[in-house]
Amino acid sequence: MDTIWLSGAEWLAVLRIGLGLWWLESWRHKDRKTWCEGSGIAWAAGIAAKHRWQPVRSGFTAVVAPRPKTMAYVVLYAELALGLGLILGFLTPVALVGGLLLSALYFVLMVHDWAEQGQNSMMALISVVALFGMSWQTWSVDGALGWFG
Repeated sequence: MDTIWLSGAEWLAVLRIGLGLWWLESWRHKDRKTWCEGSGIAWAAGIAAKHRWQPVRSGFTAVVAPRPKTMAYVVLYAELALGLGLILGFLTPVALVGGLLLSALYFVLMVHDWAEQGQNSMMALISVVALFGMSWQTWSVDGALGWFG
């Protein structure tokens, strides 16, 4: 593979780190106090209640609605863990799959909002490219430890 300035593996690492920074920004920009008091889940509940797909409405009602504070913490710390894991290249395949799943959940919940769709589809695409490109080979804890071949 011919590239300019960096090797292919280094460009994949740049992509992985950039995705990690994106997840870290998703965590950073939240007002954690109000988010954990339920504002984020309340916002999502309003979207889920009007969702065009019944499985999304009933799934949200069954899984998320009964435990809003727990789910707020799950989302908050999942974004933090994904960001740090991808930036550091620690358990990178796990972080990439987790990020892909979280992006897919956001994508399905926000299926009617084109602004959110663009962000989530790009994050999912970067996750797939970074995963199948084995972006943890360069500039990562995983690479330094020889994990994930």
